Amino acid sequence: MSLLDVSDLRVSYGKALALESVSIKVEKGELIGVLGPNGAGKTTLLKAISRSIPLQGGTLTFKGQSLENVAPYDVVARGICHCPEGRKLFSELSVLKNLQLGAYLRKNTAEIDADLERVFTLFPVLRERQWQQSSTLSGGEQQMVAIGRALMGRPELLLLDEPSVGIAPRLKGLIFDSIQQIRKDGTAILIVEQDATSTLRITDRVYVLEHGRTIREGTSKDLAGDEYIRQVYLGV
Repeated sequence: MSLLDVSDLRVSYGKALALESVSIKVEKGELIGVLGPNGAGKTTLLKAISRSIPLQGGTLTFKGQSLENVAPYDVVARGICHCPEGRKLFSELSVLKNLQLGAYLRKNTAEIDADLERVFTLFPVLRERQWQQSSTLSGGEQQMVAIGRALMGRPELLLLDEPSVGIAPRLKGLIFDSIQQIRKDGTAILIVEQDATSTLRITDRVYVLEHGRTIREGTSKDLAGDEYIRQVYLGV
């Protein structure tokens, strides 16, 4: 049984079909990438998994249980946390408050404190800036807060939507390093990205979406050698 099993997923926005019969799997501890151009359906896929948008067809199961009629907050409670595109921080609140809000469904104070320490170890700059208003941080630092906030939910599966967008190259490298560390610590990750080179470098397997359909899937090593992927996504 896969940790996450998405089968024949179909999502529309009005009459516009965003996803058509998309199927993916994520196993425990895997780091899976989803590549594709703007408008391919990548963000829609993550929103469908986190149940923030309705489905028109297909099935979603997590640890063998259906997610089809589950509210978004119950998806978090079951072990899936979504770090959305654009970070979506509470800009007027401090770094610490933003992180603490990620644990809003949890009650065990000791475990919450331990996970906060985990975030500060992963992103040391956030320990230094914990009292600072989040809107005053750089784009890369705000992305660290967004990832940290998702981790405060203690997910078994972390959904990451375009974590490298709008980030300086130096911090971008730190973000991808942190994603690898999160995976090493035992959290499965499904990452949507346009940076194909970095995604193929860190992931186990990759799905490629175009026009709401899966056009390629396979191990990152195999897809890195695929001629179409090399020409269209790697520019070589």
